[in-house]
Amino acid sequence: MTPLIEAKNISKYFGPVVALKDISLKVHAGEVHCLLGDNGAGKSTLIKILSGVFPPDEGELFVEGRPVRFESPRQAMDLGIATVYQDLAMIPLMSIVRNFFLGREPTVGFGPFRRFDLATAEKIATEELKKIGIDVRDVHQAVGTLSGGERQSVAIARAVHFGAKVLILDEPTSALGVKEAAVVLRYVIEARRRGVGVVFITHNVHHAWAVGDVFTLLNRGQSYGTFRKEETSREEVLQMMAGGEELASLEVELEEIARNQGRNP
Repeated sequence: MTPLIEAKNISKYFGPVVALKDISLKVHAGEVHCLLGDNGAGKSTLIKILSGVFPPDEGELFVEGRPVRFESPRQAMDLGIATVYQDLAMIPLMSIVRNFFLGREPTVGFGPFRRFDLATAEKIATEELKKIGIDVRDVHQAVGTLSGGERQSVAIARAVHFGAKVLILDEPTSALGVKEAAVVLRYVIEARRRGVGVVFITHNVHHAWAVGDVFTLLNRGQSYGTFRKEETSREEVLQMMAGGEELASLEVELEEIARNQGRNP
C-alpha cells in the first residue's frame, strides 16, 4: 500500500549543528506511527519538515507516492497533512465553535453583507465532536474552560473534519495527568479507526505502546531504526530510548565515584 506520506534520507543542518541525518519514515492510512526520542533527539525538527515549516537540506518527501517540496505549512495542509502542536493554536477566551472554524469560517450573504454562519457552524462542530466521541456541554463555552485533554481532543476533531489524511500530534500527552492522557489516547485510536494516518510524537513509551502500530526511535538526530509492534517489546523500546550503552557506561562511572568516596571519607 502506498504510504500517505514518506520521508527518504532526510537531513537538516543549522549551521554546524546536525539536527537530522538520513532519517526515513513511512506513514500509512489507519496506522499510528510513534516517533520516540528524548529532548533534543530531533523529533520537532522532523515534524516541522513533514508539515512544511522547514525544507529538508537533503532527502525527499513523497505524499501518496508523489514527490513534493513544501514551500509553506499551508501547502502541506492543502495536501491533507495537519499538525496539532503543544500550544494547540487556540484562543482561550473564544468559544469552542469559533476556535473550531478559526480561519475557515462558514459564511452566508454576499459582499459587504457576508457574515459568519453561526447556525451551520454550531451544527457541524457539535456533530464532528460527537463523531470522535467528545460530548461537550455547550459549543459556546470558552475553550479556556476545558481541561487539557478536552482541548487536545477539540484540536484533533478540527483537523479530521477539515480533511486531514495525516495527523501529526506533537507531544499531546506531555502536560496531562493519567486520566486526561487516556482521553487523548482514545481519540488517537478513533482517528486511526477512521482511516487517518497518525504521527504520534512523544517521549513517553507507555503512551506510545498503548496506541502505536509502528515505532521510529531518534537519538541526537539519528535513527535507531523503525520497528513494528509485533517485532519488538516495550522493554526493548525503553532500553533503546534510554541509550543502553550510554546508561551502562554511566552506571560504571557512578560505581567508580562511589568506591572512590568510600576510600576517601
